[in-house]
Amino acid sequence: MRNSVQIRAYKSRSWFSVVLLLLSSGLLKPAIAASEDSLNIRFKTDVPFVQPEQLQLQFWQQRLSQGDRLLLTTAQIAERNRQTFALQKELQPLSALPGQYSADELTAIIDNVSKIPSSPRFYTNGTALSAADWQRYQVLLGKDRVKETNPVAFALIVKRTALRAFPTLDRVVNEQGNADLDRFAETALFVAEPVAVLHQSRDKAWLLVQSFNYTGWVQAADVAIGSREQVLSYAEQEPFLVITAAKAHTAYTPAQPALSELQLDMGVRLPLISAADTGFNVHGQNPLASYIVQLPQRLNDGRLHFLPALLPLSSDVSIGYLPFTERNLLSQAFKFLGERYGWGHDYNGRDCTGFISEVFRSFGLLMPRNSSQQGMGNYGTNLRFNQHSSQAEKLQALAQARVGDLLYFPGHVSMFIGRVQQQPFMIHSVNTLIYPTDAGLYQGTLNGVVVTPLMPLHNNTEHAYLEALYAIKSLR
Repeated sequence: MRNSVQIRAYKSRSWFSVVLLLLSSGLLKPAIAASEDSLNIRFKTDVPFVQPEQLQLQFWQQRLSQGDRLLLTTAQIAERNRQTFALQKELQPLSALPGQYSADELTAIIDNVSKIPSSPRFYTNGTALSAADWQRYQVLLGKDRVKETNPVAFALIVKRTALRAFPTLDRVVNEQGNADLDRFAETALFVAEPVAVLHQSRDKAWLLVQSFNYTGWVQAADVAIGSREQVLSYAEQEPFLVITAAKAHTAYTPAQPALSELQLDMGVRLPLISAADTGFNVHGQNPLASYIVQLPQRLNDGRLHFLPALLPLSSDVSIGYLPFTERNLLSQAFKFLGERYGWGHDYNGRDCTGFISEVFRSFGLLMPRNSSQQGMGNYGTNLRFNQHSSQAEKLQALAQARVGDLLYFPGHVSMFIGRVQQQPFMIHSVNTLIYPTDAGLYQGTLNGVVVTPLMPLHNNTEHAYLEALYAIKSLR
């Protein structure tokens, strides 16, 4: 890369004339390849139009005109959630689940979760999965142990755990040599998440569970089974504390290893208790400088048990959900800046929709798990585009976008954070970096949570983000 990004103007790309016009008029200035930021570190990037100050939260917050205005009240958020659940068939309140499933019903659920794909899959060493490999995974599903009636159990997650398409930790990818996108990885479940337990794998090491927005296999060791009332009431207890850091950790606790430095991800909600409940010695530490929360634990036989745990007062948390404001939206999103991209919440991180979901969950807003479910979903206020929508229409809509609006592309979502010299900027957890140059398409990597301009970046090798944009969603 030279000192300024040399972008190729493809005549077939009508959207690109917009970028060229902005460049020629001086409204857009390419990123300087080497400059100094506030920490006197040399700044160099292959991402066009990004300046070091744009990676600072304060840069975007100071541009807000009404950053502290409440976008939705607590009551309005509860109503928005009710509407979302009513509109989105993939969302299911656990309280509405039946007490049992028939053999046909449960088998259909298992088959829907653990589908054998039509295209080839590979292990990370490049070996293609054989028919024998798929048969081995089919046996692990334990469908021969499905009974005529299958009672539904309830449980709480005791530590962050991977929710997978098959009951195995084997990594399986689409392409040889691409180890990052594990196609068996679906999402993650966090501490204190309530789930319904539907089935057990043949080796008893995995449980098929349903959360409010996803169904898949989790390791049994990460789940504690209680009564329906225990589990559902725990998730509603007040007062409660919400994790507002990207990741927080409980205090070191040698007496209780399962509670010691336990990772708690953004949006986790925990019942808040006091020294009046626990006394002044919690696992060997005075709780004076700590929040005391009630955490689920798994007994040796798999049953649910509750224990107090300490979170230092220095932790990034909120008593109750955060006020839903533009300033807080930006603050929450930027807490993930630089985190490694993790497809299906892999690598102890999150992907594009996981990133968006966790940010909004810190305000109490719930949404579907996958980008297509979110983007095509009818909840919120939606502006949609189709194959007949012009680039001018999309640019006009983007000119009206507000901080926190969600931009949807095939297989991807980002959050709009503002404009710089008429150029829309977004924050997103993204894998690839693609844009046209004089030498052809530049294909780099981002693989993390980053701030980028919308233009001239591509969603894939065929389409620019502006071309691919199919919806703008507002949750305010």
